[in-house]
Amino acid sequence: MARQAPQQFGEYHLLEKIATGGMAEVWRARAYGMAGFEKILVIKRVLESLARDDEFIRLFIDEARIAVQLLHVNIVQVFDLGQVEGSYYMAMEYVHGLDVSRLVARGKNAGQFPLPIALFVVGEVLKALQFAHERTDEEGTPLRIVHCDMSPQNILVSYAGEVKITDFGISRAAFQAGGNEVIRGKYAYMSPEQVDGKELDGRSDIFSTGIVLYELLTGRRLFKSKTKDETLARVRRAEVPSPRAYRPEISEDLEAILLKSLARRRGDRFQSAGEMLEAIGSLMVREGHRATNNDLAIYVKDVIESAGRARADKRLTDADAVPSAVAVLSAEANPPPRSLAAPRASLAVLTQEWAGIVTEAGGEIWEQEDGSMLVVWIAERGMAEPLQQAIGAARALAKSAQRSGYRASAGVAPGVARLVRDTGRPPSGWDLSGPFYLARWLMNLSAHRGRILLTEVGSRHVQDVKTDLLGRISIQGNRFINLHEISGR
Repeated sequence: MARQAPQQFGEYHLLEKIATGGMAEVWRARAYGMAGFEKILVIKRVLESLARDDEFIRLFIDEARIAVQLLHVNIVQVFDLGQVEGSYYMAMEYVHGLDVSRLVARGKNAGQFPLPIALFVVGEVLKALQFAHERTDEEGTPLRIVHCDMSPQNILVSYAGEVKITDFGISRAAFQAGGNEVIRGKYAYMSPEQVDGKELDGRSDIFSTGIVLYELLTGRRLFKSKTKDETLARVRRAEVPSPRAYRPEISEDLEAILLKSLARRRGDRFQSAGEMLEAIGSLMVREGHRATNNDLAIYVKDVIESAGRARADKRLTDADAVPSAVAVLSAEANPPPRSLAAPRASLAVLTQEWAGIVTEAGGEIWEQEDGSMLVVWIAERGMAEPLQQAIGAARALAKSAQRSGYRASAGVAPGVARLVRDTGRPPSGWDLSGPFYLARWLMNLSAHRGRILLTEVGSRHVQDVKTDLLGRISIQGNRFINLHEISGR
């Protein structure tokens, strides 16, 4: 495949899109200086569809204002904040590697995450948090920075064995306006006080880091449940099963460190990141858990190479997969704010009703949890009919949710998937690819917008369905995809 020509963006050249989230897209980019100087960095820019959303812009600017205060070897550096033709962007340090979430996912076939490597990674994270928590302004006044979103996705590991934390987009600092009245972050990595909207300090980040360490060592999710409500309830209870039950090689001393970091009452936790770092460092020396940046680099290299061999073997077994056109609906029921009346039915009951609706509409349920569903229609005779069915089902699901006291978010996306003849399903990894990923992304944006979302391609296939153009997002270089909101009922 020919390499795509760089895209000019202000004084930068955008080389390759790395990721697109609900708020911004991230590009690998090149900056130029005098005498032929070049630098590879990351450009993170707000999606065009959200460029006029004051709340998103405030969060984006706050992230830059906080991160620019944090010059530390274990924190991704922010170089610049600006606008290009009305598009806010942030220029950031490029970490050539992957996040811990992907590292764990790719290393599953290699066995349990090495205990010394897990302790080393978390130790580096704690160094970054200690620096952030203790940061002061030029007058020596504490900035009281709290990351608020410590999770495997926000811990980056380079191929050289460096560890850096990133994404201060929802952090709290003394110079920020407002309080903690809005719950933001990844529910399964929050602290009990964060879930309850209380004032936060560095001990909240310690709790979240304890979750990361627990999951690295045990290979099990600690608080993640089928629904948001149950996940939040489990965080509030902070009931932590013994990690030694899942991995006997964990010593009593290491278990004690984990349990102390995950104490429900923050007064019972480590009182600073430095205190937890010292406890882990002493344990590593005492128990002989030696690990360095070089050890981490070797482990990352082994995981990547092993995953590459597994993908090559998998391609041989998936050779009989054939391209098929599909229409995908991703939907989720969101409980009302606490200030409103309680729902009139449980999410489990609502999900049963939803299952009947999509089955009647001819859809196949490929994924289902209480309050969420991913449904697929195979397009055997053109895309118009399955898209009509998907949109009709989305509307029916929204009405059903409203009757039960919930608010539904939904996204509909057509596309092509490779389906294996014997199973009628795509090869493994399908859930994060093509129309399946796009439908989920639309669903998440729908929760913010409050209406069912559809792609430009989908709207052209169902011209009798009234839609409103929402905006466009970049998908590759100078190519864009337009998003539409479905009007009416």
